[in-house]
This record gives sequence, C-alpha cells and structure tokens, in this order.
Amino acid sequence: MNARSLPPKSIDAYIAAAPIEVRPILKRIRRTVAAAAPEAKEIVSYRMPAFRLHGILLYIGAFKHHIGLFPPVTGDAKLAKALAPYAGPKGNLRFPLDQPIPYALIRRIVLLRVKQDRARAAARRKRA
Repeated sequence: MNARSLPPKSIDAYIAAAPIEVRPILKRIRRTVAAAAPEAKEIVSYRMPAFRLHGILLYIGAFKHHIGLFPPVTGDAKLAKALAPYAGPKGNLRFPLDQPIPYALIRRIVLLRVKQDRARAAARRKRA
C-alpha cells in the first residue's frame, strides 16, 4: 500500500492532498458548514470530509471535475428545485469546478440537514 492510498486522518489532510486550485473551494465549504452548523464535529468517513451532529449531516468529496455533496437532500421542495441543476447519480449533488460554487445553497443544505438531524434525534429519544 503506498502513501497515496492511505485515507486522510483529518479534514486538513484531505484538503492538503487536494489539487491546489481546489483547496480554497474546500476551505470555503468547510467554513460555510461550520458557520451554519457550529456544533457539528468534523470527521473523515469513507475517505471524505464529513460533518456530524447526532448523525452525519453531509459528506464532501473533491473529484477531478466537481465537488460532490452527499447524501441526497430531501424534505424541502424549494431547495430541491434550486439544487436540480446540480443533481447527480442517486440524488447526490455535483458542483462543477468550472462554474461558481453555490455557497449560499450549501448553507441552505446544511441548515436543512441540521433541522432534520435534530428531529431524528428527538424522535429516537421519545422512542427510548
């Protein structure tokens, strides 16, 4: 196993390993998520940066031609309509690197995912 195939141990390491032109985008997405979900913990899962409260809010992946955002966003029709141009396979999002990254939309995604995460956590507490 060579060093390139080792999973990153932190989001900082993931960003440092990304192509130099993608690093500022990843850093700004990280700041966007942190501002919208300040209580979220940063982790690396499935070799990608992830942000977690009670559960995973989202994963971010840098690819050759796009930034991927996972899992699919559901539960807000207006947001889904705004995200339609970025829809990729299985409902995951692809933000092309040759276009402006929609940071305001990413913020809206994070806010929705926080709301959904807290609702799921509250429902689990009620069942327990």
